[in-house]
Amino acid sequence: MRIVHGWEELAPANRGAAVALGNFDGVHLGHRQVVANAAAAARAKGAPVGVVSFEPHPRRYFQPNAEPFRLMSAHQLARALGEMGADILYLLPFDARMVTMSDEAFARDVLADGLGAIHAAAGFDFTFGKNRTGDAAALRRYGEALGFTVSITEPVGDADLAKYSSTAVREALTAGEPDRAAAILGRPFAIEGVVQQGSQLGRKLGFPTANVPLGDYQVPKLGIYATRTILPGGRKVDGVASLGRNPTTGEVAPRLEVWLFDFDEDLYGQTIETELVAYLRPEEKFETLEALTAQVMADAQAAKAILRS
Repeated sequence: MRIVHGWEELAPANRGAAVALGNFDGVHLGHRQVVANAAAAARAKGAPVGVVSFEPHPRRYFQPNAEPFRLMSAHQLARALGEMGADILYLLPFDARMVTMSDEAFARDVLADGLGAIHAAAGFDFTFGKNRTGDAAALRRYGEALGFTVSITEPVGDADLAKYSSTAVREALTAGEPDRAAAILGRPFAIEGVVQQGSQLGRKLGFPTANVPLGDYQVPKLGIYATRTILPGGRKVDGVASLGRNPTTGEVAPRLEVWLFDFDEDLYGQTIETELVAYLRPEEKFETLEALTAQVMADAQAAKAILRS
């Protein structure tokens, strides 16, 4: 899949796609239906499948000091969309120019003239243009006037949630419900990052951990998780992880420390991706390292039982 930054002066090969519109943070099941509708139009018209997103996320632009909230890294986003069959990911700069662009100008200058879109797929609640004045009905009108077809995806949900959303994923994660987040996403929530060197205390105590900073990820409920980690090359390894501040050995910024079972290889400086499968217990401060070690071993057994099932 090709990643294209911007919409102006594009090469012919990067124009003429059927595009899905949205932020696509998390690429949850509702997002997937929007992309599927773009793909269906692309097949019918013999065109490539494009996905239009924004960088930075509009929330980060309007709230630069907001707490971390992302559900995916840019790399995870591109990989997920590529696996769905997208040919092009358009990352449009969300800047002052984009913020002040009218909905009509966005449809004309970006979609029609810039991308040469032949079809635009969007969710029923998609808004665009200055002050979010453009909606699904406006997108249809502009499409008719500018020469691209439009499909609008109705809400996708289940018995517990009328509409899947990135907000619902964040709420599930902060509640310590990774299984609920996975049901909305269609896969486990995963944190990707470069392994950093820590104090190596875990190695001395018999449970070496790979430490990964959370960066701009939404911080899930702090505590202990059963995990599966995808290593460079694609191998997946079961484990147990502490997602927290290390209250026993010294407070730090929230980070992920994962103990990979039956694994003893050097991962420093390498990128790994850890899926949060199940929440085991809250973070806890122990009076002694012996007590900490005993609890970690018990957590490992609990994680192994869950992962086996």
